[in-house]
Order: sequence, then C-alpha cells, then structure tokens
Amino acid sequence: MATETEVGELLHQRGWRTAFAVAERVNAWAALVSAIERGYGEDIYEYTNDLYCRNWLHEAWLLLDEHIVQLWTPQIKALDDRSATIDDDGQALDPFHRLPGPDLWWGRRHPCVLTGDLGRSLHSAGAVGTDPDTA
Repeated sequence: MATETEVGELLHQRGWRTAFAVAERVNAWAALVSAIERGYGEDIYEYTNDLYCRNWLHEAWLLLDEHIVQLWTPQIKALDDRSATIDDDGQALDPFHRLPGPDLWWGRRHPCVLTGDLGRSLHSAGAVGTDPDTA
C-alpha cells in the first residue's frame, strides 16, 4: 500500500492529468453531488467528465494505505449516499458515454433533477426525472 502522494503520482503516470490529492478529489465529488442535487447546469459531456473525480477515488482506494482509506471513507460514503441520482443501469447515459462496469455505479446513474442541456439530452434518451424548468 502507498501514501497519498505516491498514489497521486502513480495515477498521474497511469494517465490522470495531474497528481491529485485525496482531499482535492473528495472536494470535487462533494461539489458535484451538490450540483446534482440542485440541478446540474452543464451539458452531458461535462457531466460525464465531472464523474471522473469519483473514478479517481475508486482507483486510489485500491492503492492507498489503510489508515488513509479509513480516514476518508465515511465522508465519501456520506456523499455517495446523498447522490440524488436514479439507477437505470446506465440506459440514459449509454448513448452519450461508454458505460463503466457495475463497480463504478455512479457512472451508470443519472440525476433525478433533469434541467437545462443535461436534462434535454437525458430526456431524449428516455430518462425520467423532475424538471424544474417546466414547473
């Protein structure tokens, strides 16, 4: 198992754009979860790109020292549990983005609040959710 700095560097060598820190990716996940709860304002491609902050955490968890995992897991689990998304096994996202495996569950769900460009794209793919733009 490795330190946070070592994992950040290793994942950067494996193709991530920078050597991220755990706190940075947890904060990005928290910001995305909050945006999803309010109604994500960007398009489908930004949405699927933004989900990669959670992918990084998943990859890092397989490599990090146990004490770091134990320190951050409660906060990540609380964010995961908050995620205002609908599980449709990726049907709505599939036309726009290659679906990840089932262990990356966050990439196979879509927001409950469907608004703006993202909402229009997901509605066109059959997603069902609330639309505050038409309320």
